Amino acid sequence: MHDVVIIGGGPAGMTAALYALRANRSAMILEKNAFGGQIAYSPKVENYPGTDSLSGSELADRLFQQVTRLGAEFDVAEAVGLEDHGAFKAVLGDDGTVYEGRSVIIASGAKHRRLNVPGEAELEGRGICYCAVCDGDFYRGKRVAMVGGGNTALQEALFLSDLCEHVTVIQNLDFFTGEERLARALIRRGNVKCFFGAQVSSIQGDHGGLSCVLVRLERSGEELRIPLDGLFVAIGLEPENGPFAGVAGLNEYGYIAADESCLTKTPGVFAAGDCRSKRIRQLTTAMADGTVAAIAACGYLSGLDAAQ
Repeated sequence: MHDVVIIGGGPAGMTAALYALRANRSAMILEKNAFGGQIAYSPKVENYPGTDSLSGSELADRLFQQVTRLGAEFDVAEAVGLEDHGAFKAVLGDDGTVYEGRSVIIASGAKHRRLNVPGEAELEGRGICYCAVCDGDFYRGKRVAMVGGGNTALQEALFLSDLCEHVTVIQNLDFFTGEERLARALIRRGNVKCFFGAQVSSIQGDHGGLSCVLVRLERSGEELRIPLDGLFVAIGLEPENGPFAGVAGLNEYGYIAADESCLTKTPGVFAAGDCRSKRIRQLTTAMADGTVAAIAACGYLSGLDAAQ
């Protein structure tokens, strides 16, 4: 039985472990893929306060080493269920293992929606990016494209237009779905060209990275070949909170319904990072959530201890 079982080994989960361990609580971290989460795939991180630049994998390694030195236990496993038994919680692993904890912090993150076209998987991290704020500066003075038409895509395309030589915006609908003021501002930019009713059909490149995208215009059926240095995709996020819905509670978009206090509807169950309902999803906000959730979990455990 652990004091805290943490679902997810990204920045939020490992920060939560750090604070729990420093409060002399035992922690078990479950991660289904690679420790570090999405940040581990970023070639450079330059928005982490106090650090000019480091790779995402280096940051992930530092976090992992820090929490394991403090005594964190970990397992590579996918959480496929969560049960509330009052004084303890049971996290069900995909191999049948049951992890028992007096409290649980869900830090399962959210994944960027993919285009699911040929070449995307092979070139991810080598010209294909999902966060302009994180990676836009690497393409300063270069030619890039943005796929998407919502607020995030428009905001990031505007951001990129200040850095890059040229920005091509590819929107599958005949109009932008984001705010009109953002759309107007983007269309006025002299180094931006927008294609509406357009779909990326494939992405091409070689060992050196991305070279171009093929875009199909729905009305005419014409296929365009657009040479690029970078492709940014902003077509939404997908939380993976289904296994926790009954205990944690989800909003209409599938995110855990927890506010800045990181509390869910079930006492002893907390949510941190991109998996919870929030407006800003960045490395620093994920770590902040991990801090808040861990302190809340430790307070909950202190209350249990005092009641015994």
